[in-house]
Amino acid sequence: MGGQLSIDENVHVVIVGGGFGGIAAAQHLKHHGVPFMLIDVLDAFHHNVAALRASVQNGFAKQTFIPYKETFGLNFIQGRVTQIDKETQTVELDNGKKVRYSHLILCTGTSGPFPGKHNSVETYQSAIQKYEDFVKEIQAANSVLVVGGGTTGVEMAAEIRTEYPNKKVILIHPREDVADPDLLSKVKEEARQILLEKGVELLLGQKVSNLDELEFNKCQSGMVVKTNKDEQFTVDLVICCTGNKINSEAYRSGLGASLAENGALKVNKHLQVDGFDNVYAVGDCANISEPKLAYHAGLHAKVAATNIINSLSGKALTSYSPGNVTMLVAMGKDDGVGQFNGYKLPRFLVAKGKSQSLLLWKSWGEMGQKAPK
Repeated sequence: MGGQLSIDENVHVVIVGGGFGGIAAAQHLKHHGVPFMLIDVLDAFHHNVAALRASVQNGFAKQTFIPYKETFGLNFIQGRVTQIDKETQTVELDNGKKVRYSHLILCTGTSGPFPGKHNSVETYQSAIQKYEDFVKEIQAANSVLVVGGGTTGVEMAAEIRTEYPNKKVILIHPREDVADPDLLSKVKEEARQILLEKGVELLLGQKVSNLDELEFNKCQSGMVVKTNKDEQFTVDLVICCTGNKINSEAYRSGLGASLAENGALKVNKHLQVDGFDNVYAVGDCANISEPKLAYHAGLHAKVAATNIINSLSGKALTSYSPGNVTMLVAMGKDDGVGQFNGYKLPRFLVAKGKSQSLLLWKSWGEMGQKAPK
């Protein structure tokens, strides 16, 4: 074991959400011999950094789901947490099961439209099939509209044009610049240039005005799209890459007094939720002013898990403070943009560091499993 901790029999950490923050926290606690239970709606970790590649490439999706049981065994249960009772210190699942906690780490993340996000309660085999089915929809379409030019939309459009250079791809976005607003201006401009190089048609400073009339993710030739600038065109497929929201259902009623306006949990510098010294929030559901990235979730998780261990052994708590924005944006397997510590990175470096492998090797390694061929 990683630390010679003397642990009281009442100690039982519950981790709600098995994304990048959840598995990092679980591994840290496991390493130090701290009893824990990881709960997630899916039966496998979804490396959703690679979700968009899985949307365009046959057979790729199976590399993006890593079963929890093989890594965490009896320390994992599948289900959706619907209620947290702070008086009895239990979490309740949608099947009525209750799990007691002495400490709680909330890593509920964000939900959003498929294929960028996958939030259904189902088996990972059926989730893989959902991506394989989606690949067929893209293959059947001659023209695709990507709605939203944040990082997900930019990556989606680039993936389609890289894999299928003959397909017409249009990206519409309300702002004049693309990708994450926190990126350096020159990085956002480089992302725009790469989209143009790849042949993506950009409609910037515009919105789709008839979005609620369009069916997403289904190939149907001749779908009429209207914009707020009175433009009109037809496409075969519409993919929505906007509208991510924080998953607050698990804690909204139980921890309502600690909620920020956007549904995130207010935390102090130790990542403890306002009003609680035994409840931590990490990743997207922590109200921290920084981009919502897998990388940040992992950093938060280490701080939260370390603070639980420190509190058990009487040591001082560690703190988290956001640093300069570090972000890599994959733009197909052969290109990308990014910045590190406030400096723009060369495209070839991002392509080599992220775009080629999408860091899948890292997640399989951390889960102690071998990726399928």
